[in-house]
Amino acid sequence: MKKFYYLAISILALNFATSCADNDVISNDDDGGETGDIITKTGILTADETWTANNIYVLSGKVVVDEGVTLTINKGTIIKGAEGQLSLASALVIDQGGKLMAEGTAQEPIIFTSILDDIQVGQTRGSNLTMANSGLWGGVIVLGKAPISVSGDIQTNRIEGLPATESYGEYGGNVSNDNSGVLKYISIRHGGISIATDNEINGLTLGGVGSSTVIDNIEVVANQDDSIEWFGGTVNVSNVLTYGQGDDGLDADEAWSGTINNALVILGADSDSALELDGPAGSSATEGGYTIQNVTIIGDAGGTSKYADLRDGLIANMNNILAYGFSATATVKVNGADSQTELTNGRIAFSKWEIVLPSGVTLPSIITGALPGDEAKFLNNATAIASPSVATVGANTTVFSWTYAAYLNAF
Repeated sequence: MKKFYYLAISILALNFATSCADNDVISNDDDGGETGDIITKTGILTADETWTANNIYVLSGKVVVDEGVTLTINKGTIIKGAEGQLSLASALVIDQGGKLMAEGTAQEPIIFTSILDDIQVGQTRGSNLTMANSGLWGGVIVLGKAPISVSGDIQTNRIEGLPATESYGEYGGNVSNDNSGVLKYISIRHGGISIATDNEINGLTLGGVGSSTVIDNIEVVANQDDSIEWFGGTVNVSNVLTYGQGDDGLDADEAWSGTINNALVILGADSDSALELDGPAGSSATEGGYTIQNVTIIGDAGGTSKYADLRDGLIANMNNILAYGFSATATVKVNGADSQTELTNGRIAFSKWEIVLPSGVTLPSIITGALPGDEAKFLNNATAIASPSVATVGANTTVFSWTYAAYLNAF
């Protein structure tokens, strides 16, 4: 593996002498070194750093932004995760008290991808990887000090996807407005490697992230596990696109209490739920719950995905949802007695769902697991429509024209 790693680095260095004519090119005027430098990063960053778009940065194993440290990533910068299995998987980790200031633009997004991707400085995409290439590296993990709800009602916990033996990886606390930085116009591709059975790294993991953190215009493509997962916290997220993940599109856990506004979730044949929405894992729950609004979910007619899996007594508001392209077996599943109770009590709330039904499917067959009579709480707020073109709800997809998924004609 080590020999292959150094060979991959050498190939990348040689490739910088040329560029693929059919790739989009982005300009930049950064002065962070010679154009085309490959800068390898590993371990814990103990001082502020700035990564610039005229270089490519390679994550060798875990790169951790320590408490009190700020990592600034300039617009247009490309970051590649090295290969590494299990606990050696590469990832960028923003530890509690650290900050990531990563502000791309629609013209010059910040791109996280695999070292095997032949994308070069000044490009927005490579030419050699496909949607089938997932799990090639880890992902981006942001850890804050906002409240969580976990088993045992402990205030802090260790995030999944990281080895338990490391000095970093805690999340949670009592700082609702905690600030882990700014993430804007970021594309995360081909990640989601497992470090153990049922212990994978998501494309973007948000553990106890606070409401002063800004997360806007995020894309996750071809991730092996969930695209984005919230573990508690209070952070709001807007303009999110996920495409072709191996598990769930948007996954909320541990009494997260923020808002998702304007999201496009595009499932692949192997995807599970567009929305996997969990409640608290401990006894504490946020009474207002979380809100998911202005969302379009696009299924794979040949897959076995669900529209939504509502679990563990979640408290949530799901408003202005457009769904189409799903198989005849797809459901909105009320999963377990706790969730049944919250639906009965009106703390699972649906508003303005529009669904293009598969042939032979009726709206009543979509909602499953609800107690008798509670199906109406969904059915009274859902409408069958003939095609997406007549929808009056869902995401504003025009804001996603900058994404890799748009180039791939995924929507």
